Amino acid sequence: MMKSLESKGVVIRPRYSFKKKEVSPGDYKVVDLDFPNTTDSYRLYHMRAIASDIKETVCRVPDTPFDEVAYANVPTTSYELPDGQTIEVGAARFKIPDILFNPFLSQTIPGIDGFGDSTSIRGLPRMVLESVNRCDVDIRKELLSSILLSGGSSSILQLKDRLEKEVLEESPQNARVKVLASGNSTERRFSVWIGGSILASLGSFQQMWFSKAEYEEHGVSYIQRKCP
Repeated sequence: MMKSLESKGVVIRPRYSFKKKEVSPGDYKVVDLDFPNTTDSYRLYHMRAIASDIKETVCRVPDTPFDEVAYANVPTTSYELPDGQTIEVGAARFKIPDILFNPFLSQTIPGIDGFGDSTSIRGLPRMVLESVNRCDVDIRKELLSSILLSGGSSSILQLKDRLEKEVLEESPQNARVKVLASGNSTERRFSVWIGGSILASLGSFQQMWFSKAEYEEHGVSYIQRKCP
């Protein structure tokens, strides 16, 4: 998202780098603030936080694979940056989420080099299927029918439908694919922690604990036997 905006001349100003000064009733002027000892990593962190909010606010996962021609004239969506600058995001709001499914799309964004051209980079449906296929064959059908999505983005429901469709297309014919996502954004964002707390509260889970000393003495093979 940052590279896409940069290619269109958009400058993301971190919140700490300016303040708004009222020059007349209802009229504000942006005044730059000088912090000479601020590190590049700190500045980048704040810029990424704004870019992430842009992504989660305006981006939508397309129902079908992104096509430059089909989305060339898609209506733009406005977003107001912290400094009051209003930007318009067009086709990029569909292209960027589609990188989850087609990593090679990243190569069409100026400034992105060497990411999507690697053979080790896979789209989300392929990653899901590879993870399922690495598990015991007896539980693969059950795993395919209970794929859980977490995250607070409002686009997660579109992602759910698209992922379910593409995983189903590449699954065995008799497989039942079901992708689950809570309608509550807070629950989705913290679902991993909620699941972990439930697991940790089970009495049977305590039988699977192992100590640091056990790990150092026996290694990973010991853990795999104790926690199959």
